[in-house]
Amino acid sequence: GSHDSFSYWVDEKSPVGPDQATAIKRLARISLVKKIMKKWSVTQNLTFKEQLEGGIRYFDLRVSSKPGEIGQEIYFIHGLFGIKVWDGLKEINTFLEQHPKEVVFLDFNHFYAMDDNHHYFLISRIRSAFGSKLCSVECVEYVTLQYMWEKKHQVLIFYHYPLYQEYPFLWPGNKMPAPWANTTNVHKLLQFLETTLEERSRYGTFHVSQAILTPRVKTIARHLIRGLKNTLVHRNLPMILNWVKAQKPGVMGVNIITSDFVELVDFAATVIALNDLLLEEDESAT
Repeated sequence: GSHDSFSYWVDEKSPVGPDQATAIKRLARISLVKKIMKKWSVTQNLTFKEQLEGGIRYFDLRVSSKPGEIGQEIYFIHGLFGIKVWDGLKEINTFLEQHPKEVVFLDFNHFYAMDDNHHYFLISRIRSAFGSKLCSVECVEYVTLQYMWEKKHQVLIFYHYPLYQEYPFLWPGNKMPAPWANTTNVHKLLQFLETTLEERSRYGTFHVSQAILTPRVKTIARHLIRGLKNTLVHRNLPMILNWVKAQKPGVMGVNIITSDFVELVDFAATVIALNDLLLEEDESAT
């Protein structure tokens, strides 16, 4: 999976997003501030299509309306506004049309400046984009690739807002817990990932290990121009990748792992390779 999956493009010319504090919005009237914000808002270099081609199958999505804009259009957001959600969904659907056995998880986990009407608009967009590819809520343990292929389903939507209850194809957010370490320290991050794996629920939910470091205000202040990638990601990714390589999938093991800048190391290939351990277990059991 990728963290803030849509943030490969954010609009410096747009207003600062409603996910930001008032002080940041005031500062952003200075044009240079938005350029700096962009360096810290962008967590991916690859488009949805490129991420899909690289093996990413879980997408972490934050969305917002544009306050003051007429209509109910919804955009991706991370500090600054990204592309329209509709355009991202169409791009993902095009890939799924070409690869009918591939399955993706779309996790809509943060909503900003949205009332129920905005949600109804977004949910209708989701349904328009994917139609019969949408997998209805089921017992998690039933949802195997075989099950998805038989039903011709390819998309699981997780929706962290109460309206999910009105639609059979919206999975509740609590089926996709993603504990967040909120640290700049790679050792603390790895300890947190270990602890949360030990605590993960044995049945009934998916589980996201967020292998990401989060800048604090003072981190940004000290390294303004360098940005997220050069300050935190480059230096620590090899250590994070070594942790991934040491994991085992399956019950109480890793399930979904997310990272920033997924193309900088063999992240997707390393995670996908962990599945071979499940095949080895099956062979030894038989």
